[in-house]
Amino acid sequence: MAEYMPPKVWTWDKSSGGRFANINRPIAGATHDKELPVGHHPLQLYSLATPNGVKVTIMLEELLAAGHTGAEYDAWLIKIGDGDQFGSGFVAVNPNSKIPALMDRSGPTPIRVFESGSILVYLAEKFGAFLPTEPAARAECLSWLFWQMGAGPILGGGFGHFYAYAPEKFEYPINRFAMEVKRQLDVLDRRLAETTYLAGDAFTIADMAVWPWYGALAKGWVYEAAEFLDVQSYKNVNRWADLVFARPAVQRGRMVNRMVGEPETQLHERHEASDFETKTQDKVSQ
Repeated sequence: MAEYMPPKVWTWDKSSGGRFANINRPIAGATHDKELPVGHHPLQLYSLATPNGVKVTIMLEELLAAGHTGAEYDAWLIKIGDGDQFGSGFVAVNPNSKIPALMDRSGPTPIRVFESGSILVYLAEKFGAFLPTEPAARAECLSWLFWQMGAGPILGGGFGHFYAYAPEKFEYPINRFAMEVKRQLDVLDRRLAETTYLAGDAFTIADMAVWPWYGALAKGWVYEAAEFLDVQSYKNVNRWADLVFARPAVQRGRMVNRMVGEPETQLHERHEASDFETKTQDKVSQ
């Protein structure tokens, strides 16, 4: 195979991009006019149950479980495969055209919040929950939160793309990113040998950010790569992954805006807490 020689000036080849070629493009902005729906709750979430989307639905369900009634929300489905994220309404909420995106309509002026880590911090500060206030503990929590912001693209856009989605498999990128993902798992495993959760003894937004990627990887839900990466050898990561998944709010959050998996694990849109009960009833009646 001939070695690829980069051109002097890169140009967009629409045929490249593998599985996501139809939505990948080198320009920003809306492709079509489409207003976003608005429900009757203070918080309006526009998302999909990718790992980044799951972070926020876990946070919202945890807030409600902790008694923060102001965290009631409507979760609207954004089908990124269909290009919903390029509608004018969505771009107005998130100019980066990525899920999740949040509108807080609890005050006189709606507030937009985008990027999953930003949304977690915003909600934690708004409700005074899942983010320590003591300086050292707060710094530890935010350090692990932002660790995930930097580490996640290595697992997703790096390893995940070349291992699972690229139109062809090549040894170099798969090995390069597999090595780095295993280093990341070792970072987590060493930390979780010392503490119950990532920031210490308490469950925080750091766990909410990291678990949908690395916890799901440990449980075999991401890229079908658990055996390839020998994820089971990271005993502390697996202990933590099971501990977090045992939380009922995490299980509910993982269902919201989900379009894959068994039907009983999917709740395409969430507008009331009773939507989960209806889903359970549907499962029993089948």
